[in-house]
Amino acid sequence: MDDRSARAAAARTGSPYLNTPQAAYYLGFSQRTLERMRTLGIGPAFRKHGHQVRYLIDELDRWSVKQERHSTSEYAELTAATAHS
Repeated sequence: MDDRSARAAAARTGSPYLNTPQAAYYLGFSQRTLERMRTLGIGPAFRKHGHQVRYLIDELDRWSVKQERHSTSEYAELTAATAHS
């Protein structure tokens, strides 16, 4: 089993939803980092189930795919282009 599959198996508890600690572990972040990303609106999509924050595993995977970069300057270029639009 590769590392990604092992992390997913460890995080998953029979539900397609993960709480914040599980989602952070799944993505390889600290819980605090994921909370900060959620506050800033730059992290993966989440849902509120009552007072509980839940992340759909498929959404975490989709968000991760969108983070693909080919250069460390790519984000700065995208941000600058967006600011001038």
